[in-house]
Amino acid sequence: MASILALFSSVLWGTADYLGGNLAKRFPAIAVTGASQGFGLVLGIILVISSGSYIAPNLNWDGYFLPAIGAGIAGFLGLVSFYSGLSTGRMGVVSPISTLSAVIPLSVAFLSGERPTSIQIIGMTVAIFGAFCASGPDIVKGLPIKPLLYGLGAALGFGIALALMAQGSKTSSLLTMTSMRVASVSFCILLAIRYRSVGGFKVGDLKILIIIGATDFVANLLLGVATTKGLISVAMVFGSLFPIVTALLAFKFLHERLHRIQYLGIILAVSGVSLISIG
Repeated sequence: MASILALFSSVLWGTADYLGGNLAKRFPAIAVTGASQGFGLVLGIILVISSGSYIAPNLNWDGYFLPAIGAGIAGFLGLVSFYSGLSTGRMGVVSPISTLSAVIPLSVAFLSGERPTSIQIIGMTVAIFGAFCASGPDIVKGLPIKPLLYGLGAALGFGIALALMAQGSKTSSLLTMTSMRVASVSFCILLAIRYRSVGGFKVGDLKILIIIGATDFVANLLLGVATTKGLISVAMVFGSLFPIVTALLAFKFLHERLHRIQYLGIILAVSGVSLISIG
């Protein structure tokens, strides 16, 4: 169950990143992130109220609130970096580097005492390397500094957010994801007030922003639940396969050509997932 939830999470997350990256070509990445996170917050509040799962927050790190606030800020900065990188048109640089975000929660899980089997560890290594290759590493034209920095920023932000999400989900996945949006949206409101702008979106853009926000929220929620149903390390690796989805959507709808290494990466990622499953 945990593996299925995490895989579905990567599909949704990759879809949200594809849509967000495209929208960031027309609007500031920080505005796209803030607006979509706002709609994600609305969805989270609706789910909390309808499920009656509210738990009063506390200021202990073993609860959901503090990890969620930290995850919200880190995740927000990671998304801004990621969307900014995609908007440069060098997805082949930004997306592969962002897959390395899985290294942070993996390290935390191992340090916390998780001990996957040898086959699962091999599978994790193969899957992460496969996701990296499937994203389309592109250094043929040189390694541009700007997309490289965006990719590293995304990897760092996502990695910290994922590790804190797993911690908060031990208490409540839904409240962790909702509180994350409270943190990120509050940050965006302050920026909007400071710069007296909400991004210049039109009514016609709201539909796609709602889809991005809802898809991203559900992806995070499923991954959070997955970390409570099995090994955190396994869930994080499965969830980190999202760049494959982004690359495939770009191939399908933007007619971006897939390179041989991307086909190899997809095969490796699937092989890695298979090894983890049988381990």
